[in-house]
Amino acid sequence: MSKNYPIFYDHSESKNLYPDVLMNIFVNSTTNGFAILDMNDCYTKVNKKYTELFGYYIEEIIGQKCTIFVEGDCLKEHIDKSKSGYTISNVISKGCHKDGKVLDLEVSCLPIRNPIEEVVGVILILKDISERKEMERELKRTRELYQLITENTSDMILVYDKNKRIIYASPAHEAIFGKSVESLIGQSLFHDMNKEEREYCELVFKKIEDTGEPQIVQSRMKNKEGETVYIESNISPIFNEYNEIDSYVSVGRNVTDRVKNGDALRNLDRLSIIGQLAASVAHEIRNPLTSLKGFSKLLNHIDEKDKQKEYLSIISHELERIDGIVNEFMSLAKPQAVDYDYYNLNSILESTINFLHPQAVMSNVQILLTKPIEPIELLCNLNQLKQVFVNFLQNSIESMPNGGRVQIVVETLENKRVLIQFKDEGTGISSEVLHYLGTPFYTTKDKGIGLGLTVSNKIIQEHNGSMKIDSKYGIGTKVSVELGYN
Repeated sequence: MSKNYPIFYDHSESKNLYPDVLMNIFVNSTTNGFAILDMNDCYTKVNKKYTELFGYYIEEIIGQKCTIFVEGDCLKEHIDKSKSGYTISNVISKGCHKDGKVLDLEVSCLPIRNPIEEVVGVILILKDISERKEMERELKRTRELYQLITENTSDMILVYDKNKRIIYASPAHEAIFGKSVESLIGQSLFHDMNKEEREYCELVFKKIEDTGEPQIVQSRMKNKEGETVYIESNISPIFNEYNEIDSYVSVGRNVTDRVKNGDALRNLDRLSIIGQLAASVAHEIRNPLTSLKGFSKLLNHIDEKDKQKEYLSIISHELERIDGIVNEFMSLAKPQAVDYDYYNLNSILESTINFLHPQAVMSNVQILLTKPIEPIELLCNLNQLKQVFVNFLQNSIESMPNGGRVQIVVETLENKRVLIQFKDEGTGISSEVLHYLGTPFYTTKDKGIGLGLTVSNKIIQEHNGSMKIDSKYGIGTKVSVELGYN
């Protein structure tokens, strides 16, 4: 295009209608293509934006029919209406750039009248909306693709607003649970949850709000046949333009088979623990039984009331001790329902230490617990968490054949998180072997089955926690567990 570019060319016979100064101001201020047509639909004036829009020089446009550049039939109809005195606004049409590129245009037509109110021409205003229309087309294609995916996937997809009310549900919900998609829309996400499940879910959402990161949760539901199915869901936040959480999307998958296999592994690990602890538990029970036998015989030969009372008190204490040991042992031996409730972390650790005390004494190992004064309430499955702690402590005890110390340090972190560290003075693990720890059935023990750390890590993940193992050969091992608390 020429460098000395005039604002417009004027080939009309009605120059007196449009003072040049006013026209220049208008043409210079508009960001749209601007043109004036005579009554034969030919260009008499155009601004620079108009030429840029189509890629032609002014000389190539002036005097040409407007339908050469803008889609013909539709535009001709609107221009004819304007020549009849009507104003046509924001009509969608198409144009063609000089290089062949098709343009999406928003067209407005305004009649030009002379002093005696006769229409003597038409103002044509074009706005290039190609980018917007392409975004709309891309959005439409994306929505159609997402709809195709969500309607044909076996995954259960939910979208819900910040108040946890469902605004979209994929058809997979109906296939698995027999609930129509329409019945789910507008329903609270917590609708079918009991109190414990709701509290657990609220903690998960609190963590999403605090961290802004997706979270994985596992839940139990009844399918349309009335059978229990386990659903693992990945809940992700959706942010608005102010970086605030506007809604959530949840992708759930039926993991019932995987959970059942996991339960089988837990049972194997539990049986392994029971077998390894049996000797120390038998030893612990034998000691109070010996006392019971001795004091029972003494009662037969003593008539003093005070002595009898004292011996009966000792017998009662020893029976309670046996009862506690047996109950702890049975809690591991008997499969438990996976129910979550609030428990005090310090109490769980103290109970675990007491349970393993016989084995620690026999191995000349001292277990030390450092804990905060304030209680830490965890939403957890009590027996599963005990199983994890028993695994860690038992590994530490067995790593110190000549005795030593195990330190358990509990420390609260930011964002309602707690760090529990198990440190021993054992033989440690070489870096080559450390890489394989947690692999199912891999073990460094002569009598182990290689499931302890695998199961423990799985349980911790199901409690929305994390586990890390640090070890140096000949120095010792540290297991760090991070969990959320209320």
